[in-house]
Parts: sequence; C-alpha cells; structure tokens
Amino acid sequence: MKIIDFKKLFFTELQAIYPETEIQSFFNILIEHQLKLNRVEIALNPAIEITKTHLDFLQSALSGLKKSVPIQYIIGETTFYGLTFKVTKNVLIPRPETEELVNWVLNDTKNIANINIIDIGTGSGCIAISIAKNLPNTKVFALDISPKALEIATENAKLNGVNIQFIEADILNFSTSDEKFDIIISNPPYVRELEKEQMQKNVLANEPHLALFVKNENPLLFYDKIADFAIANLKQNGSIYFEINQYLGKETVTLLKSKGFHNSKLKKDIFSVNRMLKATII
Repeated sequence: MKIIDFKKLFFTELQAIYPETEIQSFFNILIEHQLKLNRVEIALNPAIEITKTHLDFLQSALSGLKKSVPIQYIIGETTFYGLTFKVTKNVLIPRPETEELVNWVLNDTKNIANINIIDIGTGSGCIAISIAKNLPNTKVFALDISPKALEIATENAKLNGVNIQFIEADILNFSTSDEKFDIIISNPPYVRELEKEQMQKNVLANEPHLALFVKNENPLLFYDKIADFAIANLKQNGSIYFEINQYLGKETVTLLKSKGFHNSKLKKDIFSVNRMLKATII
C-alpha cells in the first residue's frame, strides 16, 4: 500500500472520532515514527510503498486510535521538557503543566550546586530525569510504589544519560530516609472520584488509576503524608513543590500551614488554574 492510500484510509476511519487537525497530527507522528519521514518528505513522496512490517504496525495503530488509545502508548514514547521518554500503560503520560512544575524548580535552583532532590511518585521518571539532566551537580532520587513504573523510569534514566537513585516504596508508609533533602517534589494522585466524569474517556480507559485518583472523602491524603515525610527529611529551609488539584489550592495551603510550612505560594499553569504550590520548612 502506498502512503497516499493509507492516508485516505486513515482519515476515513477516524473522521467520525477525531477532528481533522488531530487526525493529521496522528498520521504525521505515526509515519515519522515508523518510516522516519517528516511531513515535508511525506508530501513530496506520497507514492512510497509501505512495507508489510510497517503497514502491520500502522494498521494496528489505527485500530488502537479507533479505541481511543493515546498515541503516546501506541508509539511507546513521548516528549517532556525537550527529552524523550518511554511510556507504557504502567505510567501516566507526562503533561505540559508538569513541565511548568519542573521549570519552577529549575529556575529556583539554577545558581545552587550540590543539592539533594527527591521526586515522590515518579512514574515514568519525567520530573526526576528532567531535573537531573538540567542540574548535573544535583543528587536526584525518585520514589514509586509500582515496580513496573520503576522499570520504565530506570530505562528512561539510561535513555537520557542521567543517574537517578530509585526507591521502591509506598509513601503512605514511608516515613524516614537515610538521606536529607533540599527539595521534595511531587505530582501525586489528586483527582477525586467525583471528578472522573470531567476526564477524557481515553484517559479513564488507558492510564493507571493508581496514579490518578483519590477518595472523595480524603482528597489530600498524599499531600498530608508527603508533608509529614518532608518534615522528617527536609533540610533546614528546604522546600516542597507540588502539582495540585486546581479546585483544592486553598485547602492544600491550609494543610501545609497547619504542619508548620511557611511562605506558601500558589502558581497558575498555562490554563490559568491553580496547579502548583511551593512551601518552605524552617
């Protein structure tokens, strides 16, 4: 089958599910991933024959897209903070707003050397690895409860040429560390079950619920436990950085204040909602 013929099939099969611009984006991503052709090369060479191996993958990808499988899981990778990360259904797909959290930490630490940072609930490792890549003199740790997620994060650390010390543990039952940290950063589960109906179906059907959802009656559970961990393991004047539920910013600030944190600062993301929080322990 020629590229032009597959493109016609691709658009016909997906036009009732996705907008045309998104279909075009999917098509370009898949062709570049499999055939190593960019969009200009595709336009100039529409009659190139697709080999059976590549066609099998593309048809499987089309089938996945029809079932709303995210394109990142289909090709097995995504980009975050200018780096490539492998992703599977065992880890969340990194989001642009989390890049803003990483950027906040990097801006605050760009003139500081030899600090210890731990990323709690690391998943794909995108936060920890992006920090390590941009702060080469920093000692970076990353913790997760999921051994499968840590396998992916370990692969991503090797892929991006950084050294991360990974810890398999449940932060709900992990109170002390042999290391003390200058910064604790976390994007923990924060979506309440009552908010599920607001989420896209492809997220609900494919991404790990363990990394997304909390009970309605205790939505700040992970912030509470991570704050306790921070009290025990942050160095003097150390800081904690969170990605947060946009609807619970004030409540999260109040929680941290009740535990003795100071200088809490809420920050809006690219969508103009409260998405990040920084606080300091004295």
